[in-house]
Amino acid sequence: MTDTGQKHTKQEFEQVLDKAQTTVASFDEDRHGPMHRIQQFLHGSPAMVPLIILVVSTVAFGLIVGPKFYSPFTLTLILQQVAITGVVAMAETLIILTAGIDLSVGAIMVLTSVVMGRLAMINGLPTPLAIGIGIALGAACGWINGTLVTRLKLPPFIVTLGTWSVFAAGMYIYSANETIRSQEIAAEHPLLQFFGTTFRIGGAVFTYGVILMVVLAVIIWYVLNHTAWGRHVYAAGDDPEAAELAGVQVNRTLVSVYVVAGIICALAGWALIGRIGAISPQSGTDENINAITAVVIGGTSLFGGRGSILGTLFGALIVGVFALGLRLWGTDPQWTQLTVGALIILAVAIDQWIRRISA
Repeated sequence: MTDTGQKHTKQEFEQVLDKAQTTVASFDEDRHGPMHRIQQFLHGSPAMVPLIILVVSTVAFGLIVGPKFYSPFTLTLILQQVAITGVVAMAETLIILTAGIDLSVGAIMVLTSVVMGRLAMINGLPTPLAIGIGIALGAACGWINGTLVTRLKLPPFIVTLGTWSVFAAGMYIYSANETIRSQEIAAEHPLLQFFGTTFRIGGAVFTYGVILMVVLAVIIWYVLNHTAWGRHVYAAGDDPEAAELAGVQVNRTLVSVYVVAGIICALAGWALIGRIGAISPQSGTDENINAITAVVIGGTSLFGGRGSILGTLFGALIVGVFALGLRLWGTDPQWTQLTVGALIILAVAIDQWIRRISA
C-alpha cells in the first residue's frame, strides 16, 4: 500500500473514531440530562404521575364547577362512589404486578356477595359464618386461577377469561337470577349491610366501605414494601427467571397472589351488599374493567414489576373526580367514558416512556 493510501486510511479511521466518541458523549449526556432524571424519579415513584393528575383535575374542576365541588359532602361522595372499584382494583394491582391480569375479579366479587347473602337469608346460616364461607370461596376462586396459570402454564388472560364465564354462570345458576331486597336484609341480617352504614364528620359523609378501602390500601402498601412476600411479588413480575435464581419460589408466590386477590374480591363482595343495599346477581358486572382502568391510570405497569397500591388508589379517585366533575358540569355521560379512555392511553404511553430507562 502506498504512503498516500495509508494516509487516507488513517484519516478515515480518525474520523470514524471522532464520530464514535461524539456519539458516546452525546449518549452519556442524554443519560444524565434532565429528562432522564425525570424518568428515573418516576420509575422509582410510580404513584407520582397519578397523584399529579389527581391534583390537577381536582383544581380544574374546582375552577369549572365552582366552590361546591370542594364541599365536604361532594369530596366524600367521590370516595363513596369509588370505594368498591378501589377495593377490587387493589386485588387487580397484585395480579398485574406479577405481569398477569385477572378478568374474573368482578365475577368473584358478585359470586361471593350472592353466596354470603343467600346462605344467610335463604339457608338461615348465622351471618358471620355466611360471610366467612363467602371469603373462603373467594380464596378458592383465586387458588383455581393461580393453579391454572402456574401448573398448566396457561396465559393469565385466557385463564381468567374462562373462569370469569364459569364464576358468572355459577353465580346465576346458584341465585336463579333472583334479587334479595334491601328491606329483608336490614330486618334479618343487618351485618351484611355493614359497609354501607354512613357516619358524619362535620359536613363530610363517610361509609364503612370507604374505611375498608383506606385500611386495605395501608395494609397492602405495608406488605408490598416491608415484607419478603412483597419483594417476591415485585421480583416475580419484573424477571421471574432471575427471581428463581435468587431463591424466590415464583409459582408459589403467584398462587398466593391470586388467593389474596380472591379474598380481597370477597371483601369487596361484602361491601357491595352494603353499597347497593340488596343482593343482586346483576350488580357489579363492569367492575373488572373499572378495576383494570384504575390500576392502569394509577401507574402500575402492565409488564409487571413496577407500580404501587397508592397509585391504584389515586387512579380510582381520578376516575371518580372526572365522573362527578363532568356530571356537575352538566355534560353527557359519554364525555366521562371518552375522558377515561384518553387517560388510559396517556397512562400506558407514560409507562412506556418511563420503561425506556431500563432498556
